[in-house]
Amino acid sequence: MRSWAQDRGFTLLEMVATMAIMTILAGAALPLAQEHAQRMKEVELRRDLREIRTAIDRYKDFSDRGLIPVETDTYGYPPTLETLVRGVPLKGDPDLRYRFLRKIPVDPMTGNTDWGLRSMQDDPDTQTWGGQNVFDVYDNSGGTALDGTQYSSW
Repeated sequence: MRSWAQDRGFTLLEMVATMAIMTILAGAALPLAQEHAQRMKEVELRRDLREIRTAIDRYKDFSDRGLIPVETDTYGYPPTLETLVRGVPLKGDPDLRYRFLRKIPVDPMTGNTDWGLRSMQDDPDTQTWGGQNVFDVYDNSGGTALDGTQYSSW
């Protein structure tokens, strides 16, 4: 006669089958998790690029309307990204500085704030910055997005 205490455990076969099923499920879930993490970085990259470009456009708008002093040969664009963070004095009240960005966003693909820059005088698809002004920014990572495009083309 078998006692109830002898029927409570799992057999070795049940344990091996359970581990095999868990391994298959984990193997299927890992690529999905990696793709999700990559997609979240791409969303953050697009948001950061939009934030910087919006700040550059606001700076250009302020210079076109004569609200801030414009340096020669800049076409009204900021000389550096740091200018957007430090701010510029408004005409009429030199004590008042207008800041276009709180801080330079961190590039989620590289983990630093070293964005690729283009000036108004540079070719549209160049990867080198002439240094005259900041007309546009792009990602420096050299990576490829999930949709097959290069991050630097965003």
